[in-house]
Amino acid sequence: MLRGTARIFQVSGWMTTVILLIVTNLSAARETSEETVENIAAHARKSIVVIQSSGRTGEQRGIGSGFVVGDEGLIATNFHVIGQNRDFRVVFADGTSYSPVAIVATDRREDLALIQIEAKGLPALKLGDSDNVRPGQRVLAIGNPLGLRFSVSDGVISETRDLDGRPMIQVAMPIEPGSSGSPLMNRTGEVLGIIAIKSAASLGFAVPINQLRRLMDDPHPIRMDRWLTIGALDAEQWQSHMGGHWRQRAGRILSRGAGSGFGGRTLCLSQVPVDGNEYDLEVEVRLEEESGAAGLVFHSDGADKHYGFYPTGGSLRLTCFEGPDVFNWRIIQTVRSEAYRPGKWNQIRVRIRQQKFQCYVNDQKVIEVEDRGLSNGKVGLVKFRNPNAEYRRFRIGKDLSTSPVNPDRLQAIVELLPDVGAEGVIPDETLEDLASTPRVSQQMLNRRAGELEEEANRVRQLANRVHQRAVERQLSQLLSGDEVQLELAEAALLLAQLDNKELDVPAYLRMIERMASELKSRIESGMDDRQKIKALNQWMFQEWGFHGSRAEYYHRSNSYLNEVLDDREGIPITLSVIYIELAKRLGVQIEGVGLPGHFIVQHRSTDDDVILIDVYGQGKQITHQEAEQLSGRTLQESHFEPISKRKMITRILRNLIGMAENEKDSLSMLRYLDVMLVLEENAVFDRGRRAVLRFEQGRFQEALEDLDWILEREPEDVDLPRVRELRRLVERARVSG
Repeated sequence: MLRGTARIFQVSGWMTTVILLIVTNLSAARETSEETVENIAAHARKSIVVIQSSGRTGEQRGIGSGFVVGDEGLIATNFHVIGQNRDFRVVFADGTSYSPVAIVATDRREDLALIQIEAKGLPALKLGDSDNVRPGQRVLAIGNPLGLRFSVSDGVISETRDLDGRPMIQVAMPIEPGSSGSPLMNRTGEVLGIIAIKSAASLGFAVPINQLRRLMDDPHPIRMDRWLTIGALDAEQWQSHMGGHWRQRAGRILSRGAGSGFGGRTLCLSQVPVDGNEYDLEVEVRLEEESGAAGLVFHSDGADKHYGFYPTGGSLRLTCFEGPDVFNWRIIQTVRSEAYRPGKWNQIRVRIRQQKFQCYVNDQKVIEVEDRGLSNGKVGLVKFRNPNAEYRRFRIGKDLSTSPVNPDRLQAIVELLPDVGAEGVIPDETLEDLASTPRVSQQMLNRRAGELEEEANRVRQLANRVHQRAVERQLSQLLSGDEVQLELAEAALLLAQLDNKELDVPAYLRMIERMASELKSRIESGMDDRQKIKALNQWMFQEWGFHGSRAEYYHRSNSYLNEVLDDREGIPITLSVIYIELAKRLGVQIEGVGLPGHFIVQHRSTDDDVILIDVYGQGKQITHQEAEQLSGRTLQESHFEPISKRKMITRILRNLIGMAENEKDSLSMLRYLDVMLVLEENAVFDRGRRAVLRFEQGRFQEALEDLDWILEREPEDVDLPRVRELRRLVERARVSG
């Protein structure tokens, strides 16, 4: 036994020696894998930022830290560092400064924020796994404590704890104001957390980095112009409804963007109570474009029901909204007035006397009616569609009328107008005379200027309609020709020319020819179609850099072929147009395939072998299964049938219609629908949409023509009683207007 025991001990001692050697080597390996604090700090410094937040008047309000987590300008920090809806700047160690373009994601409870700046190629810190942190682990942080920029702090992890139900990493290291947002890194440079809370002199807490990973996986970007609330409405005075973006600044109220209500309607209601049902309501308003509408509302229920009096399209309109959609909208009266000045400040006023309304523009009465649709309610401001509007001098009172102007004085001013020379030189005696009654003089002079501007605006509108009609004719002629000979690029460029009268279509066609000529120089004698397609992919995507638009997929530029050629960025169908045109010039036939939700092309060889190509994916050849993944649905063989060039053009046009609809740009929608109905006369749904838009724009006779077209043909799957109801609404509006 003793002998055996001794042998066991001998073996055990030998094994112990081996184990000790292994452990020593592992420790040495760990030591060599870890970097010094100095090396980590030097490497990470380029990724650390100072975040300077601003107060209401632009002064620096506070300072914090952040760090790059994505090479596309994505930066992580604490929510409390950027502040709720406040402006801030991001500054790197080399002094480069950026304004954020978006708040990508926030989590107030976890105190996290992801922000976006316009910068690419930034060195991002590597994120670790906070589930593996352990007490005693050596860590460091780099930030801006007490405004001392890019300071390095060394410490250890004390423990992981829950604070008010939130997982946190407790650290023992110096933490001061300004440290918030600093990355907490291990000794290999991986980020384990984000410093968030100072607890004691050398004790604080960090948000585990895995919480940030969750936020990065679920972005909800908010543009900065929607995030900022400096200049926000005074809640005690105003309350906005139906979306839109309202701001209050320097005595003015500004409204941007379309609202969620019918016609892009958005309201801003006064919180000052109205006394009784007899009062005057007044504001000065200026429209950015006459395609919009902006003015006064009264008898509002705070939601969809109210009266509105506002300028639109160079006219003045009184309407009654009795619900959320077009069927609950009554145009009481639309009138034109020489007193209205398009593009200028205009004073509009409504006098309410029970159910009798008098509407004025620049002290001239333009509408007087009695209407019993609504009674009582709140008053305020309204805007329609996308164009911006400004308001000033909003007033409510018993009687806001001004003193009448002596007719003789008005006539005297009219007689003085010819004295204004062609160069704007005015005799002193004339100027003195006009200045003796400045308000009346300015009114008369502005009225004359408005008349000239109104005439110029009418001429411009006519020029726009002529341009549109010319494009429609060219497109119609082009697309009615032989499919094989049809110049697809020319048709796509004509679509772009709808929105850009200055677009030189022949110049871009010559550009495509030059591109094809250069590409042909890469084609060797004897190449088959597959080899030519490979050369095309190499030249178009690798050398010329054409690529799919990711960040701004739904931007209209991606549907304008000239801008796709200029920027070398587009969406599947516009990139496919260029691909097809270049392949044609190489003698390779490529056909478009309009999958649901995606567009690809295909090449069919002489032996009927089909190659599917995703142009948006850099010319990658794909299988049917991959096509289904791109489309997001199960596909049938019929989905892979090639579509005509005409269908490709109408698909681009439908993209433009969809974008205009999302942007609530009714004028562009009308323009695109006009072209669509030239190309596809029997598109019943498009005709119905155009009728509604024409109605909204006050083009009642044209709306009736569209509705009558539908009613005469009685197409299937159309709610004809609803169409007849809409026709009655339009007819009433036409008669009253």
